[in-house]
Amino acid sequence: MLLALDQGTTSSRAILFDHDGQIHATAQEEFKQIFPQSGWVEHDPAEIWSSQLKVARDVLAKAPVASKDIAAIGITNQRETTIIWDRKTGQPIHNAIVWQDRRTAGFCEELKRTGKAEVITRKTGLVIDAYFSASKIRWLLDHVPGARQRAARKELAFGTIDTWLVWNLTGGKLHITDPGNASRTMLFNLHSGSWDEALLELSKSLVKSCPMSVLPARFSVTPLPASSRPPSRSRASPAINRLPCSAKTASRAAWRKTRTAPVVSCS
Repeated sequence: MLLALDQGTTSSRAILFDHDGQIHATAQEEFKQIFPQSGWVEHDPAEIWSSQLKVARDVLAKAPVASKDIAAIGITNQRETTIIWDRKTGQPIHNAIVWQDRRTAGFCEELKRTGKAEVITRKTGLVIDAYFSASKIRWLLDHVPGARQRAARKELAFGTIDTWLVWNLTGGKLHITDPGNASRTMLFNLHSGSWDEALLELSKSLVKSCPMSVLPARFSVTPLPASSRPPSRSRASPAINRLPCSAKTASRAAWRKTRTAPVVSCS
């Protein structure tokens, strides 16, 4: 069986397929949209994770299928939406800033006026716009007290939604993304296929020297320990202690003993 996770802007969905591509079960859960002020759009990262985990469990129950029968998990997601969290606790430092959010539009216009548009478009294929993740990262590091200092100490992790889901599915073991999601950050060099240090620096104006350590590793397909199944309702991990269910088993030893399955992010 193949489990597809579809984390969208207004809801989280899961679909269970057999190896012939036939659908066996589906589930969907909406979550809250947060509008702090005009032009600002946020999501609660904990609710994104809890809703996605719930629908994954729901389709297994509907089928019914045992978690050991899941061969792989595929992830598709809203892309430019930006989350930064504490590497040790897994706790987000702020709500997710959604791709629709326009709070950094003024900064992006200033960046265009300083002549940065050509180099950014040449390297990333994107125009400078608040739609993409880079200026959202900058805003979070500037406006959450102590965030830039914590990032410099390698205490923080940035991710788009795919990265956030994989982090939670693996109990914080993997901080990864794929080229499709990375290419929507305005920090990914399409020619080298990697994060671009010059874009990170860029006269300290794009993200004010965002440390490379904040960014996820870039993979297309990777084995994920224990992510072949939505875990049981075990003791909650610090990363998601506000949720009614946990993405982590009671001990790390239990994770190490489980078999691996590939996850393919096809956003």
